[in-house]
Amino acid sequence: MRNIKNVTTDSFRADVVEAGKPVVVDFWAEWCGPCKKLSPILEEVAEELGEDVSVVKVNVDEERTLGAMFQIMSIPSVLIFKDGEKVDEFVGLRSKADIVAQVKKQL
Repeated sequence: MRNIKNVTTDSFRADVVEAGKPVVVDFWAEWCGPCKKLSPILEEVAEELGEDVSVVKVNVDEERTLGAMFQIMSIPSVLIFKDGEKVDEFVGLRSKADIVAQVKKQL
């Protein structure tokens, strides 16, 4: 996960809200099978989009405040932020092509 940063309640503002570029936020948990399948796909998305986009992860078991703040009911949930605002989201597995297309709308 060299291109993906783990975000906490303390770092969320700096890493997501004030990022200055679109940010893909993956809400996940260690025990979640689909989350484990989505992780390498997001790694590829981060690599393909490079410096134009940040991809970060939030462990909902460790960061319950963030999960509650964004009303995460199912995981994996992926929220896309632009200019500090949530502009898009999806729940569950998606293909790399689908995710890249969804993120590129925000560039």
